[in-house]
Amino acid sequence: MNIAITGANSSAGNILLRHLAERGDIQVVACVRSARAMANLPASPSISARAIDYADRDGLAATLGGAGCVVHLAGILVESPASSYQTANVDATQAVVDACRKAGVRRIVLVSVLGADPTSPNRYWRSKGRAERIVSESGLSGAIIRTGILLGPGMAGARAVVHAASQPAVTLLGGGRHSIRPLDVDDLSRAILRCCEGSAPGVAVYELVGPEPAAYRDVVARTAALMDRHVSIRSLPVWLARLGAALSGWRRQGGMTPTVIDVITSSEVVHENADAELGVLLTPLSATLEKLLPSQVKVAHP
Repeated sequence: MNIAITGANSSAGNILLRHLAERGDIQVVACVRSARAMANLPASPSISARAIDYADRDGLAATLGGAGCVVHLAGILVESPASSYQTANVDATQAVVDACRKAGVRRIVLVSVLGADPTSPNRYWRSKGRAERIVSESGLSGAIIRTGILLGPGMAGARAVVHAASQPAVTLLGGGRHSIRPLDVDDLSRAILRCCEGSAPGVAVYELVGPEPAAYRDVVARTAALMDRHVSIRSLPVWLARLGAALSGWRRQGGMTPTVIDVITSSEVVHENADAELGVLLTPLSATLEKLLPSQVKVAHP
């Protein structure tokens, strides 16, 4: 099987590449935005790196040509002056779909998020919903996997949890009382591979989350306990954080905006977890949290 991956230099992309490299029957084209990003990709005879430009449709089609499936991981939560939700989440998805059709690639897997909705008032969720609609209406076969917070070494969410757990006291938005369903990124990699191997027509939509719901503050406290520490958790009202972000937004573009704050403080709601349907045995949250800790940190077990 030949698989192409966009956003391959992301933390989730790197972990997916390591999973695929363990398979002797898969050849992977790892697509990144620059030659510099190639240096951080896992080294394997089964992985070849390519620098792509989403604006170069012919070049993108040539890169994806020969793939049996394209995994589209590229996207952003936090905007910057160089990258917006429109360009990174919507336009890039359209470019990949167009390139797949031009190159004769028949299958695509899009990694999306819980809450994606093309009519959402939240600009991030709206952009992800529009990306899903592009894939669903593409005429390709494939899958959309909606996830919540992803935890694994190097993931942004994992770094935030470990940093908070490492402090004597930490202030969390809303006191961290929102409910999350942390998904081990290794489990996501296994689900992506199952979707790549599928052949059913049309685009299936899956919601995939971890096995255990928990308040964000409890995840931080459990991580601290594994480090044999105690963290005191204080609360910053979400409305106050949104107001501060809105005022700061007058002076800069991107960063921590009210849009981002709404996303990271919303409880994750899943209608039906797709782990059984995808044949993925979910990693227990306790085991996922242990994997986040630096190797020199002693894990405390009860």
